[in-house]
Amino acid sequence: MTNQDDSHGSSALVRLGDAGLTVPREQDVRGLAVVDRDGEDIGTVDELLVDEGEHRVRFLEVGSGGFLGIGEEKRLIPVDAVKAIDERVHVDTTRSLIAASPPYDPDVARASPEDFFGGLYGYYGVAPYWGPGYVYPAMPW
Repeated sequence: MTNQDDSHGSSALVRLGDAGLTVPREQDVRGLAVVDRDGEDIGTVDELLVDEGEHRVRFLEVGSGGFLGIGEEKRLIPVDAVKAIDERVHVDTTRSLIAASPPYDPDVARASPEDFFGGLYGYYGVAPYWGPGYVYPAMPW
């Protein structure tokens, strides 16, 4: 992904797989397990949501629960909550906080992106990327 100054603009957030964009292999965390700060399993990174205009990863789309994809719930976790990546993605929050977060509904997100994504940033206690003074996380993206 590119390394540009951030400004909100009118860029949409889209799934990496739908955007025709790629990330370097060492930065592609899709398919990795996600664990919370206590090492508890949260789910698997199913997709990355990227800012179409700036080509930056903004959220991890994490699937959890269900069986063979049936009944699986999707949650979004801001990349700002990622604290480390090895064979798993480690996030600096708790499993219960993620489980109680608003589920990802692409239709709701498209209808009111600033409200939906802004609410998620607030929920996780991190500043939105379009806010003043925002600095994109140095690691791992």
